[in-house]
This record gives sequence, C-alpha cells and structure tokens, in this order.
Amino acid sequence: MTAKERIDQLRAELHRHNYNYYILNAPEISDKEFDDLMRELQDLEKEHPEYDDPNSPTQRVGSDINKNFTQVYHKYPMLSLGNTYSEAEVTDFYERVKKALNEDFEICCELKYDGTSISLTYEDGKLVRAVTRGDGEKGDDVTDNVKTIRTIPLVLHGNYPKSFEIRGEILMPWTVFEALNQEKEAREEPLFANPRNAASGTLKLQNSSIVASRKLDAYLYYLLGEDLPADGHYENLQIAAGWGFKISDCMRKVHDLQGIFDYINYWDTERKKLPVATDGIVLKVNSLRQQKNLGYTAKSPRWAIAYKFQAERALTRLNKVTYQVGRTGAITPVANLDPVLLSGTIVKRASLHNADIIEGLDLHIGDMVYVEKGGEIIPKITGVDKDSRSFMLGEKVTFITRCPECGSQLVRYEGEAAHYCPNETACPPQIKGKIEHFISRRAMNIDGLGPETVDMFYRLGLIKDTADLYELTVDDIKNLDRMGVKSAENIVKGIEASKNVPFERVLFALGIRFVGETVAKKIARSFDNIEDLEKADMAKLMSIDEIGERIAQSIVSYFANPANKNLVGRLRAYGLQFARSEEQKGEFTDKLAGQSIVISGVFTHHSRDEYKEIIEKNGGKNVGSISSKTSFILAGENMGPAKLEKAKKLGIKILSEDDFLALIS
Repeated sequence: MTAKERIDQLRAELHRHNYNYYILNAPEISDKEFDDLMRELQDLEKEHPEYDDPNSPTQRVGSDINKNFTQVYHKYPMLSLGNTYSEAEVTDFYERVKKALNEDFEICCELKYDGTSISLTYEDGKLVRAVTRGDGEKGDDVTDNVKTIRTIPLVLHGNYPKSFEIRGEILMPWTVFEALNQEKEAREEPLFANPRNAASGTLKLQNSSIVASRKLDAYLYYLLGEDLPADGHYENLQIAAGWGFKISDCMRKVHDLQGIFDYINYWDTERKKLPVATDGIVLKVNSLRQQKNLGYTAKSPRWAIAYKFQAERALTRLNKVTYQVGRTGAITPVANLDPVLLSGTIVKRASLHNADIIEGLDLHIGDMVYVEKGGEIIPKITGVDKDSRSFMLGEKVTFITRCPECGSQLVRYEGEAAHYCPNETACPPQIKGKIEHFISRRAMNIDGLGPETVDMFYRLGLIKDTADLYELTVDDIKNLDRMGVKSAENIVKGIEASKNVPFERVLFALGIRFVGETVAKKIARSFDNIEDLEKADMAKLMSIDEIGERIAQSIVSYFANPANKNLVGRLRAYGLQFARSEEQKGEFTDKLAGQSIVISGVFTHHSRDEYKEIIEKNGGKNVGSISSKTSFILAGENMGPAKLEKAKKLGIKILSEDDFLALIS
C-alpha cells in the first residue's frame, strides 16, 4: 500500500469513528486505538505534505499559529427571531400565520439552544467555510476554529446537494463550562458569566489549539440552498442527520396550538436535565414554500418565533441607585445590588428603566428586591419584599433632576417615559456614545476602533466629535498607551476605508434620533443626496413609507441645529458618501409614484418582502389595510375573503402577480 493510499484509508476510518463516537454515541474502538490511528496519520501527513487536505481529521487538534479573522458576507442574511413570553403571544403568532397563509400548515417545534450562531457552507460534501452571525449581513470566518469541534463533520457521506449552507449553534456543555471556570478561578482570572459567553469567546480565539481543548459542541437547526431534498424544514434536517450532522432528536412537528403548548410545557421542566444551556423554544412554519411567502420583517422572519421560558427570580438587597447617560441623552437608572446567582450568572446590577417604574415600586435604599432576567438576558427589578422592611430602612429613591455627567436640567418629552439630558453637543457620554455608534459595524464599520479607544482619544482631546476622526494621523496616536505603529496604521486605514461606506449607512451612522437601519435605507431611497434631505419638510418626510410624525420631526430638528449642519458639512468635506451612487439611482423608477398598494395572498414568482421592495423601488407605498385611498391590490393565491369583499365594496382594482410584473416591467 502506498503512503497516499494509507493516508486516504486512515482519513476515512477516522471520519467514520468520529461520527460513531460524537453523533451516534456508539464507538467501535477504544480511545487509545483512535489516538493511535490519529498519530499514524499525523506522522504520514508530516512526511508527505504534498497530500495536504484542509478537511483531514488531523485538523481537529487545531494549530498554535495565530490568524486574524476576515469578514465574509452571508449569502442569506442571518436574522434574529422575534421573542414571545406568553401563551397569548404564541397564539397571536399562530393566528397571524393562519390568516396570512389561508391554507393548512405545520409548525416545527425545536429547543432554543443558548450558544453562539454559526453558518457552515459545504461544497462537494466538504466543509469549506464557517462564519459567525456578526451583524447579520456579514460575520467572521472562523473555519479553522470550527474544524476542531468534533460534532461538526468535515466530510459528509450519503446523497447530499453539491452546495448548501447549514446553520446552528456552537455550545459549551455545562460540565466543560464548570471545569473551565474552576481552572480560571484557580489562576485568579475573571470567570466566564455563562456558557454562551464562554462559547462565543472561545470561538473568537486566534489560537485554534486552545479552541480544540475547550471541547465545544454544536447542534444544527436550519438548511439552506437551491437544491434541498424536501420542502419540509423538519424533513430536511432528518435527511441531513444521515449525512453526518448532529441534529437534535427533540424536534417535533405539530398541527395545532395545543401541540405547541404541550411541547412548551414538557420542555419547561425537562430542559434542566440537558447537558447544554437552553433558554426557550423556537416555532417554525415547516414548509419552505410557505416560509418564502410569509417573508421577513426588517429584523426577523414572519414564519418563525422564539418562546422564551419564564425568567428565574431571586431576592437580594438594594444598596444604591446610580444613573447612566446614553448616546441619545436618555437617563437610565441602575440598581446596585448585593451579588446574587440568577440563571447561572452572578448579578450585581439591574435596570430600573425610568422614573415611573421607580415610583411604582416604592423603592427605598436597603429594600429586599426581586430580580428577574427579561428573557434571561437583562436583569431587572420586578418587585419589593415589603414584609421584610425594618426601622433601618434607608431613604426613598427619587429620580434625579439634573444630568449626572454635565449638570444640565433633565427634560421629559410628551408621550415618553424616559428623561433626557438635552445637552447633546457637550455632554461627554452623549458625545462618546455618538462616536461609538458612528464607528460600529452596522454603521461606518471602522476597524481597530472600540469604546476603550474612543474613550482614550476623547480624554486626550484628540477627538471631540465624529468628524475629528478624519483628521487623525499615525503620528498622533502611535505612541499612545497599548497602541504602537501597526495598530495606529490599521486605525487610520480603517478610517480612510470608511469613506466608501454607502449613503444609507452614513445616514444611520449620524445617530439621528429614531433613524435606525431600516428608516435610513428608506430615506436613502427617497433622496438623492444629503442636501435634499436637509431641505425636506415634515410633509415630504411623512410621505415616505413607515415614516411618521415623530421620525419626521426628529430629522427636521436635527438639521435645524447649526452644530449638526456644521458636522455634516465637515464629514462631507472629508469625502464621506452623502449621495446615492449612479448605480443605486438606476434601481429606482417612478412607475408607481403616488400609489398606495396592499399586498395579499400567496405568491409564486417573488416573496411578499420582495414585492414590497419592488413597490418601493418604483415609487409606490406599501399599506397594510384597504381603504378608499388604496390604488390597487396585488393579489396572490388564497387572498383573504374579508379583504376581497372590502375591495369589491370599495371598487378597488385587483391585479394578479403577472399583471403587476407586466405593469412595472
């Protein structure tokens, strides 16, 4: 047997034994025999580097070579799920799906694993790329680290598609997490807060040999591609299990609400026996065809939702209340507590939200308070144990009247619960917050800069606003604490590269109140440049889909402030993209200008979301309900009978999918 033949034989054997041990839990050989085979393969590969294979079983031990992560765009965006916390909200979701589809459907119930999301791409049966969620549009390429996870197959077997993507959750088992924290405690190092943070931090290590030692696990839960074996999500995952993937055996298909509630009630207690952390249930419409027709909101799919288990509650003492200032000037009261264990995490601080919440709780310093984690993420105070109060009780907690940072008199706008510091151009946390927002991934995405660096630059007087970033030089920052020439060069390059960020993201980066990513995109589609936006009045802004009076007023107020106009002028002078490119302009027409259109039914050629985008790109406005002002209805199959009847009553024109496409072709 030649060296090449033996290498191929060993690789195939080790892949099979790995699958038997980690996926089937049915090993055929001892650990020592497995290690002996692995050692033989390592020796042969070292002797014959010409037979190198990035998916060899030897890659699972990792390397001590540090590698910087590169960012990769997702072929399909990785969106987050909307959360529900009650049976009533689950019922609302179910009824929305039922009404939108107007046909029979199944729901796939799954456990919501509490780890870090990953997207795996396979081509010709081999793992070629593993990418983190990142900002949903792009993430870090962590392929080398993921190859060390034994439950993720490097090479598949069976009849799989030529190319596909499978998504899942990287997890750190409870036993590994506890052992790791014991080691960190012995070395007097900070402990990981929970297994999710530990898994996420491990996956971002630049030394894959350390990643290998952390014994991460993975469960896969969604298959994507052009040539999938079945229309059913559940069926696809069962087939994928035969290719070598670790698919949870806790998935169930149900046909009604009672089936969903039975699943939720069972796992609310049984999940505590699992070897990994879970924090809820995921409900998905099973048919991929129906998923496509239901489509997406800006942030999440309409065909799936997460039900979060009821939060655990703990009792602890309130020691004092401090106040934080956000980038918008919003003042957040924070309760400082005696440390208490809650949902696997030590909690020392909790949000009190606003003045009304404090008043409603009737809080006093020294009170014994109930703390919960909203969705098991953000701690909050939900009640006071008034029976435990004693004569030693401290003063009543009253909300502050002046900014804790700059001393400005706080204001409370009509209809809002929060208090604000109005000093947005001179209050340090607001200024730093605006800069941190500006450099963030979803905005200008400036590499090398983070909150600590921004804080240092601000303290040293190097920057006082976002425009000052574009005046920084390598000489300005190379000798600063923890900097150096290379880091300084990377920051300056990152700042220079941000000048290519498109108009819509620059708008979002400005941090105009209420202008999030989705609103910024809609504005960028409606105005050719920033000059036109500066001149826009309330009526013009409110004519844009989803922009109401509050958002419009915020935009008008922003550009009415001379300091903001000056800032935008400076940024424009530094070369930022404050206009739509010619290519972007070419995507838009006025064929549907002034028309309000209702979409109803199930479609063949495009999803609902794609049709909404087509309408907007052709100057139309999407509306949710039929009225006398509706121009026409774009109707697919199974249009709701109530909408059909109302359309006929009002004499509203109904266009089929093909008629609509012909209209805007």
